[in-house]
This record gives sequence, structure tokens and C-alpha cells, in this order.
Amino acid sequence: MSDGVAERVEAIYRSDSRRIFATLIRLLGDFDLAEEALQEAFTAALAQWPQAGVPANPRAWLVSVGRFKVIDALRRRARFDASLAALAEQLDADTNDTEGWEGESVEDDRLRLIFTCCHPALSQDAQVALTLREVCGLTTEEIARTFLAAPSTLAQRIVRAKAKIRDARIPYEVPSRAELPDRLDTVLQVIYLVFNEGYSASSGESLTRPDLSSEAIRLGRLLVELLPEPEALGLLALMLLHESRRASRVSPDGDLVLLEEQDRSLWNREQIMEGIALVRGALSLGRLGQYTLQATIAAVHAAAPNFAATDWAQIVRLYDMLAQLAPSPVVEMNRAVAVAKRDGPAAGLALIDAILARGDLADYHLAHAARADLCRQLGRTAEARASYERALALTQQEPERRFLERRLGDLPD
Repeated sequence: MSDGVAERVEAIYRSDSRRIFATLIRLLGDFDLAEEALQEAFTAALAQWPQAGVPANPRAWLVSVGRFKVIDALRRRARFDASLAALAEQLDADTNDTEGWEGESVEDDRLRLIFTCCHPALSQDAQVALTLREVCGLTTEEIARTFLAAPSTLAQRIVRAKAKIRDARIPYEVPSRAELPDRLDTVLQVIYLVFNEGYSASSGESLTRPDLSSEAIRLGRLLVELLPEPEALGLLALMLLHESRRASRVSPDGDLVLLEEQDRSLWNREQIMEGIALVRGALSLGRLGQYTLQATIAAVHAAAPNFAATDWAQIVRLYDMLAQLAPSPVVEMNRAVAVAKRDGPAAGLALIDAILARGDLADYHLAHAARADLCRQLGRTAEARASYERALALTQQEPERRFLERRLGDLPD
């Protein structure tokens, strides 16, 4: 029984720890106290559940025990710091209503936490980093790879952001409807970054992290329910359309399968239909944004019965619009790949070379992988090999490494 309980505790930690943490933040009002409570609660579960059994509502049990453990610890520490006694009594009085951790409101706690982390008093980089760390539980190293920054830099940014929230007494709440639109952009960015880490993990043995992409979609649904703005609809559509391909993106051996080689019968038609309906809904509202445009591109892919039937001319036109609305080197690169499909590999290669010549995307492995593939198609073997090797040196994900190694091995001598 002990081994089975330990596995259950681990599974609950993976699936629910960030929800529990968000509720503890609401109850305790402090990031560090909530983190301490979370760890204490799971430590207690490992010690008590093998004998007492897993409670009927594990999440509520963990919140209750975590809260009690922290308040008890504050009372003990009050022997050395009298101010902690008052804090402990205040927390006990303010959080002793069990509905605070058992009611329906706990489902919204992570959305409240996102808006707290995305408060305009924080810099945008701090907002994104803090939310990825505290709401979604990504490690500092994972976030650093997302930002192409040093882990120590990200750690300092997160510490400063927590201090700012504490010192400025930033409230743990969803903003008023009047404030929501101004706060929406960063929240959308955060949710999309979480989804991307789940859809294509930045490192590790697996191509995907379904827990993260599922959580991003859940948060996207909550946001649409709260604020059905066009870009919220567009982002949810984009995530669903990408997620619909999950089953076809990895071989039974865990290897990467490119879009052109995917078995489209494995695509989730329910998610595609919902995604396309959301795209239409977003477009009907008349305010075109970057997520809605990206979702429209994904919908064009989803509508094609096979890769050869893809309407690349339409995709290029959509990328032209996206490049005007939200210009970035990554958008340029994706457009270049679409141009290569429409006009041939030489046309796409010229565009990618221009991006790299500016110094943009020099450390972005997908840019070098795209260049390598176009060089391979053109028979420029030496350049293809050099670009594959550069991409291989930059990627930290094992399925992508295996794919690039195979492509290198397939090149003629």
C-alpha cells in the first residue's frame, strides 16, 4: 500500500500542486508562506496517508493541512519575533472557514493568481516569469530557456517581483471589468508561453508536456468565460487547433513527426471544430489581433485534407498581415518557410539568410533547422550539414536531437 500511496501523492502533486498553491496564496497572502505550506502539506501526506488512507478530497485536505502547518510554524517562531504571533492569529482568524478551500471558488484561484502576477506595477518580463514560475510551476531553468536568459537573471527577477507584490500590497483578485482590457495582453502572452512549453517542450526526453498544454487550455477557457474578447477567443482557438495534432506529432518510439508526414486521421476533429468556430467568432467581432491571425493560419492547415492540398498562398497572405500587426524575426522565419512551400526552396532560403544575416535568431535552433532543410532540398549539402550541426548544438530536446541526427546521417557524403 505504501508504494501505491506514494505514487498517488506524486500524481496529485503533478496534477494539482499549482491549484493548491494558488488557493494557499489566496488564504495566506504571501508567496513564500504558500510555498512553505505546499511543501509541508505534501510531506504530511507522504507520512500520514499510508496509514490513514487517501482522503476523499485530497486537494482540500492538502490546503487545510498546509494552512495549519504554516500557522503553527509562525506561532513557534513568535518566540523569537513577536510580530509573527499577531500574523499567525490574523491568518488563523481570516482563513478558518473551510469553504475557503473546498468551495467552487478554488477553481478560479489560478486565474486570480495570474492577474496578480501580471499586475502593471511589475515589468512585463517579470510578469511573465513570475506567472510561469508560480502559477504553472515551471523551473527557473525552463523559464530561462524560454527567455534565452541566464537562470540566475531569471531567479533575481522573480525574487524582485515577489517583493514588489508584497511591498506594494498588490491585491490577489481579478481586476474590475474596466481594468481587464489593459491587463489582457500580458495574461494572453503568459498563457501562450505555458502552452508552447507543453506543446513543444524546451528540453528533456519528451517532445510534449501534456500537463502544461492542458492547463493553458483550461486557463484559456476560464479567461474566455470571464472576458470574451476577440484575442482571448483567438488564443483559445490557436491552442485547440495546435493541440488537435498532438497524437500525430510523435511516433510510437517517441520520435518527432513533421507536419507533412503526420497521419491526419489521428487529428482530434472535435478540437478542430471547436477551434474553427472560435476563429469565426473572433473574426466576427472585427478587431483582428495576432492570436486570431495565428489561429486562422492553424485553421487553414486543419482544413487541408492532406499536406499537398495546403493553401500556402493564403498562409503567406496571413503571415504578411501578421508581420504588419506583430512584427518579429520568428514571424518572418515562419513566413519564409511558407514562401518556400509556395514559391520553392530558393525563395524561402533567401529570406531566412537575410534574417540570419541581421543577427536575428542566431541562437534559435529552428531557424538553422529550417535553413538546413531548404539547403538539403537544393542539393547544397555542405551548407545543409553545417546548419543541421548548428541546430543540433542549440537544441536541448531529445526527440529534436534524434531527428536532426537522422537528417545529418541521411545527407550524401
